[in-house]
Amino acid sequence: MKIFLTGGSGYIGKATISALIRHGHTVEALARTDRAAETVASLGATPVRGGLGDLGVLNAAARAEAVVHLAQAGTGDEDLAAATAMQDGIGAGTYVHTGGTWVYGDTDGVVDETAPWNPPSLVAWRKPVEDAVLGRAQQGGRPVLVRPGLLYGGENRLIDLFYAVPGKEAGAVPYIGDGANRWALVHIEDIAELYAAALKAKPGSVYVGVGGVSPTAKECSLAVARSVGLDGKVASITLERARERMGPVADAFALDQRLTPARAEAELGWTPAHTDPLAVLAGER
Repeated sequence: MKIFLTGGSGYIGKATISALIRHGHTVEALARTDRAAETVASLGATPVRGGLGDLGVLNAAARAEAVVHLAQAGTGDEDLAAATAMQDGIGAGTYVHTGGTWVYGDTDGVVDETAPWNPPSLVAWRKPVEDAVLGRAQQGGRPVLVRPGLLYGGENRLIDLFYAVPGKEAGAVPYIGDGANRWALVHIEDIAELYAAALKAKPGSVYVGVGGVSPTAKECSLAVARSVGLDGKVASITLERARERMGPVADAFALDQRLTPARAEAELGWTPAHTDPLAVLAGER
């Protein structure tokens, strides 16, 4: 299958290009810079020069057999414009859009894709975009939505951003509050396989991409501390201090989330292969 992909030079994109090619697909990937073009080419994809604001480029390149939209737009308006251009281009082909599990807010136990939204301000803009994307199913389109959990494994700059926040004492790995909130984690290689599997999903389908294991934030901090030679040296910081250091994303890291991957397992045959995130975070795997 010929697939057009955005965000190919990023963290999820590189893993997804590799997964798609392993499954026998041909990939063209949007590349805004020379460096991005070199990156996607090194993975076996053909670069398509342009950015998310180049709607004509997106529309033309999307005339493939499927589109996987991974790039993170700066605003909801920008993301919707890009999604619209690509959905117009793909027509009746499969269009896979990226969301995220943070939109559910605190889950109060284990939930699935039908849980109500309660997003922090950082991702509240996603609602109208995702509604519009999924609405194309009523017009003959084939939209599919993937909502990844908090990613780990490989070069994860998002978790790195959190752990770069200083603790109360020098030489300690931080966590927010009492650290009892759970993170719905998923390994980068598993989420890449979910994107590949989503190409066969029914129009209008929504899948959360989580590994099924949700350790506490403090457990994750302890694991990271082991990986950097600070065994047991963790420290609580307040949410206010985390906001000062990180901005609005601090509220997302403070969420307490547990979700099940059962729908993707049942409908797509997707089973996460990485089930011990703490060992990975500790550098033991």
